[in-house]
Amino acid sequence: MGGPSAEREVSLSSGRECASALRTAGYRVVEIDAGPDLPMRLADAAPDAVFNALHGRWGEDGTVQGLLEWLGYSYTHSGVLASALAMDKTRTKTVFAEAGLPVVESRIVAAELVRKAHVLDPPYVVKPNNEGSSVGVYLVQEASDAPPNLGTDMPEMVMVERFAPGRELTTTVLGAGVGAAETRALTVTDIVTEGWYDYDAKYKPGGSHHVVPADIPEAVFDACMRYAVRAHDALGCRGMSRTDYRWDPSLGVDGLILLETNTQPGMTPTSLSPEQAASCGIDFPTLCRWLVEDASCGR
Repeated sequence: MGGPSAEREVSLSSGRECASALRTAGYRVVEIDAGPDLPMRLADAAPDAVFNALHGRWGEDGTVQGLLEWLGYSYTHSGVLASALAMDKTRTKTVFAEAGLPVVESRIVAAELVRKAHVLDPPYVVKPNNEGSSVGVYLVQEASDAPPNLGTDMPEMVMVERFAPGRELTTTVLGAGVGAAETRALTVTDIVTEGWYDYDAKYKPGGSHHVVPADIPEAVFDACMRYAVRAHDALGCRGMSRTDYRWDPSLGVDGLILLETNTQPGMTPTSLSPEQAASCGIDFPTLCRWLVEDASCGR
């Protein structure tokens, strides 16, 4: 939990909640704030399995997964390749497109060029290619005359993506393994906000509210469920993943666009994936137990 990424505080919250749930489920748990001494801390703990509650770079981009495999520990969630692919938004879109899943136009551009002129006609979105939780995301409105004033903390190269209008939907997938013969989607959540679903809307109290299951047409609901499983499988995910969408109601199923797949979804009891699990009769300690029992090294 924790670690050095921009999502450190979210990870600490996830880690505390998961540790408490795992103790409730009967496990002996050691909490480790991941830093340069991580290999030593792991050796001291000698775990039967590592519950990966890290978010953001290093924790969900294949880095810590590679370390854990090198050291021979079983760990939760996706492996090295799926984690690296899912964290790289450009490569994720390539995988999605090859699997026949709907995505919007995007390109990788030097941040300096984005600051000077519109590289797409507004509205569009500018984001780092390898961050999560809407860290560093800029929405350039249709009426905007000036290009975005990107912060100095933005990477040298950024993704510029055509804005997909509509509602925010998301679907969690549990992979085949403990207690299941096949990968299955849980349900669909409609994320309702007053404006853009940014970092504050995700994590500050009252920033958004969730409708579970989403009150949307059956055909769109079913498409979300199918697409999430296809995305999970196309990326090679294991354990739990969550796929996020934008949906334009005026276009029906054709208005559904995949944004990304999260291989390390937020893990507090009120986070989107645990909330969906609860709606399907899976309480939080049971979900955490399932992830631990599904943990492996190198698959």
